[in-house]
Amino acid sequence: MIPASFDYIAAKSLDEAISLLAKHKDDAKVLAGGHSLLPAMKLRLMQPKVLIDLGRIRDLSYIKEDGGLIRIGAMTTHFQVEISDLLRRSCPLLPETASHLGDMQVRNKGTIGGSLAHSDPAADWPASILALDAELVATSAKGDRVIKATDFFVEMLTTSLQPGEILREIRIPSGKSKPAQAYVKVRHPASGFAVVGVAVNLSIDGGKCQSAAIGITGVSPKAYRASKVESALKGNALDAKTLSAACAHAAAAVDVNSDLYASAEYRKQLATVYTRRAIEIAAGRAK
Repeated sequence: MIPASFDYIAAKSLDEAISLLAKHKDDAKVLAGGHSLLPAMKLRLMQPKVLIDLGRIRDLSYIKEDGGLIRIGAMTTHFQVEISDLLRRSCPLLPETASHLGDMQVRNKGTIGGSLAHSDPAADWPASILALDAELVATSAKGDRVIKATDFFVEMLTTSLQPGEILREIRIPSGKSKPAQAYVKVRHPASGFAVVGVAVNLSIDGGKCQSAAIGITGVSPKAYRASKVESALKGNALDAKTLSAACAHAAAAVDVNSDLYASAEYRKQLATVYTRRAIEIAAGRAK
């Protein structure tokens, strides 16, 4: 399959990319890793007249800790996240999530920012970004705008990025205690996407859960926080009775996806089971 004809521009800097996007407006699409955009173009689902490639902007690829925040450039590849010593120490949820993405070829080329901006309902990163209470920094000709992860994912393939904005950075609070985090998923055998994916970030003290943040992907048209599960865990010991009652709400108050591979009822059950597994793994890592 061959996409419709388009002009290709490899931006040399972020300022140049912003300027090009402002110039071409709705005729342009930003190219990061290209694993989602290029197949859509080949299927003629998208037909941009101009592709603005960010791949040569080295300033958008980094992982560093600064002022109590872990900062990740939007063009950082999945593989760079997976092997980062800083993240393995301070935020192991991200390397673990990266290890579940696609295959080695995808992880070498695909980027965390590209995946987040695409907002696929079965993508892995959104669940973990939600569980970490991350902030996403968008930039445009007007300057930077900081967006909370809970406000970023709007609907299937839709984010709160505005016309002319480019996702520049992901910011995550740097934890001081031993992380109690985990990501588990049911992998679709053909695509590798999450039929259900659950990211858990717990704070445990004195044998009780002080706080819980749980992001779930694959279940509904967008990734979401399982707020009812979080509330049921807070202040309680993570015993079998508490987990059983809490995880029953994993798919509460969301429209559940249904397709040829997994019905809505099956996804609800998977969400319950895998939320519990993720919590148990995360709690075990805090000991």
